[in-house]
Amino acid sequence: MKDFEFCIPTKIVFGKNRVTEVAGHAKDYGSKLLLVYGMSSIKKTGVYDKVVTALKKEGLKIIEHPGVKSNPVLSHVKKGISLAKNENVDMVLAVGGGSVIDESKAIAAGACYDGDVWDFFEDKESIKEALPVLTVLTISATASEMNNVSVVTNEEKKQKFGFGDDHFYPRVSVLDPTVLYSIPANYSAYSGVDAIIHALEGYFTHEDRWLPIQDRYVEGIVRTLMESTDIILEKPDDYEGRATFMWAATLAFNGLGTTGVEGASVPSHMFAHILGAYYDIAHGAALSIIVPAWMKYKYKENLKQFVRFAENVFDIKKSDDEETALAGINALEGWFKKIGAPVSFKDAGLPEDELDTLADSIIELSELWDIEGYPKPVIIDILRLCL
Repeated sequence: MKDFEFCIPTKIVFGKNRVTEVAGHAKDYGSKLLLVYGMSSIKKTGVYDKVVTALKKEGLKIIEHPGVKSNPVLSHVKKGISLAKNENVDMVLAVGGGSVIDESKAIAAGACYDGDVWDFFEDKESIKEALPVLTVLTISATASEMNNVSVVTNEEKKQKFGFGDDHFYPRVSVLDPTVLYSIPANYSAYSGVDAIIHALEGYFTHEDRWLPIQDRYVEGIVRTLMESTDIILEKPDDYEGRATFMWAATLAFNGLGTTGVEGASVPSHMFAHILGAYYDIAHGAALSIIVPAWMKYKYKENLKQFVRFAENVFDIKKSDDEETALAGINALEGWFKKIGAPVSFKDAGLPEDELDTLADSIIELSELWDIEGYPKPVIIDILRLCL
């Protein structure tokens, strides 16, 4: 285990009917806020009215920035930055899922910067200052409510880039499982995939010979996410199922699983981000396509860990290690199919004749993220396994 320093400064407020409590926390950071949200779902569910009423009761002035897409785009981020600067807001309040929170983080940084916010995503500049970010989570998947990552799509360049910075940690995040009841089944499934792969990326790519704390942590999180996803797909308003999923998804990518880990990387996300940039596909759906193909291509390089995964997550034990590893991969792919997530380009209706173009963009992202071992022929081979 490598040396580390660890701090998550986010305060979590978790439980039933607690969304209005964000107002009391928001007033600690000023008197005017930028309220960032998506299309219309929070108005349909009543979350918008509850939050806005509570904010006004505390005397806070609200500047609204609606319309965040499920893959947040740079042009909309820049509109939010202009609004935040012109209105001189004190903080950014994100009410939504990971996309809304990711855009809010980018706005918070861009509002304190004179240049192009995309400079941060291309690693041309580092963040020196950002507005405080608070969140009310309405879709669990990305753990953006408790991590320091933001992902945004530059629609002109067809680049979906993300990076981490400590300025991105939300100050307060309110997690109310009851607001998840109305999430459509397909997005509940995609959320399950997304959270699971957040946990598994470092698990399969780390370079430590013996890492019992983190490996067992990940295995427990993955099993819990699968169990709770099955529950909520059968009964969307099962409180314990939603609560368990909500907290497990947060824990899957808040840093605990990779703290002290040597060499962990996110190659599957590298592929999935490019699919999202080109085809605007839900992130969880992109991952359910990429991950089984990546696993089938890479399992021999880390056979022991793939065997461990099959045995400890799916209780699979075959006559030899390779058979066990492949059975574990097939079990995960089978679970994706069972919950209705796509596992191929064909399932998702994606074009199959653009692999060369996709590969060039994946190479560009691998260089930005310093992910080695993915020359173009390897990328093409993995993409072909997705067809």
